[in-house]
Amino acid sequence: MTPSTIERAYQVARSGQAADFASLKRLLQAEGCRAVDALLSARSLRGHLEAICAAASSQDAAPPISKGQGPS
Repeated sequence: MTPSTIERAYQVARSGQAADFASLKRLLQAEGCRAVDALLSARSLRGHLEAICAAASSQDAAPPISKGQGPS
């Protein structure tokens, strides 16, 4: 079963594929998700997805910590 547009938005946001909300919407529309603008228009949903995109993007940009080299 294919995920709903909102479920897919969360999947993409968590994956780090979208750096921000605008790129998330473009990616979903390119994938053929329906009613992206209408379904993601709620301010609270948009804010949550923006925060997830930002967190996932920053994790991708951070260099991995080698084993045995934890924070000091």
